[in-house]
Amino acid sequence: MPAHRDAVMVLSFGGPEGPDDVMPFLRNVTKGRNVPDERLAVVASQYAQFGGRSPINDHNRELVSALESELGRSGSPLPVYWGNRNWDPYVNDAVQQMADDGVTQAWVFATSIFGSYSGCRQYSEDLERAAKAVGAKAPRLTKLRLFYNHPGFIESMADRLDTRLSAAGVSPSQLSAGGDTRLLFTAHSLPESMAASCNYVDQLHEAASLVVAGFGLTSNDFDVVYQSRSGPPTIPWLEPDINDHLADIASSTPTKGVVVAPIGFVSDHAEVLFDIETQARATATDLGLDFWRVPTVGNHPRFVTMISELIGEQRSGGPRLALGSDGPWPDQCAPGHCQAATRPHTAGASLDAD
Repeated sequence: MPAHRDAVMVLSFGGPEGPDDVMPFLRNVTKGRNVPDERLAVVASQYAQFGGRSPINDHNRELVSALESELGRSGSPLPVYWGNRNWDPYVNDAVQQMADDGVTQAWVFATSIFGSYSGCRQYSEDLERAAKAVGAKAPRLTKLRLFYNHPGFIESMADRLDTRLSAAGVSPSQLSAGGDTRLLFTAHSLPESMAASCNYVDQLHEAASLVVAGFGLTSNDFDVVYQSRSGPPTIPWLEPDINDHLADIASSTPTKGVVVAPIGFVSDHAEVLFDIETQARATATDLGLDFWRVPTVGNHPRFVTMISELIGEQRSGGPRLALGSDGPWPDQCAPGHCQAATRPHTAGASLDAD
């Protein structure tokens, strides 16, 4: 039994560890959505470009290690567990392990930045099912709040952007409206019916505005675009798609290049590598646009410290930090918030989602 009965869990989407895992993983992701194996095989071929293995699990292992070290440095050493929705280690197994270790309270950090059904409420449902499966010995599981406007996230993303601009030789003035380089913030698209029940779009724009404020830029100086949509074309999803937007930029402005910042994702996982590094980069090259991609926050030290601060809010009444006008997001979303899409998107599958 650990020396204390509190713990932390990193809760994530999961991803395949090798070629034999890809199809079973995709079936987990699309369970209950009647997605045929023929469609899943198309997505599986995308994983094959990365050796049939997603980077997301390695990123999460690194995050767990970095967070354990940060908690130790901050004087609040806690064991950090890790559970996934769709692949090993599964959330049920992580909760069972905590129960076996005598943990009675766990603070849960979900690796999803913005509010939506799949990025927020569904993780709460995952935790509820896991606790029920483990039974009376399951620890109390407290999901930490959304952090899209937390200074730790904003500062980490701004530093990633600054480093990339410096390496590319692009000045902030070139990103301003009328400049020769356009800044695109990208995030996972959602069915419009799902987006209607949450603040996903508003939160994306707020976070992007907070990131660029330190560069002397405003909301006129960037675009929010989307990627990774799936499902039949008859179901409307959030737009513009990044590839369509690149074509619009190339045909209607004197823009020479684009800087793409994947603000909707915590780590450089398969969707970032395929949808941005592979597809969007190829689109930009075909259109004659220079293309620079900003890394995700990953294990940026300020981001890891942010997680510790979110735990401190709950565990010891630490300050609830937030930038901008929204204030800190509530610990629990309001009833009716972050609901699933009203119509199933039955014919698609994504790569890693967080």
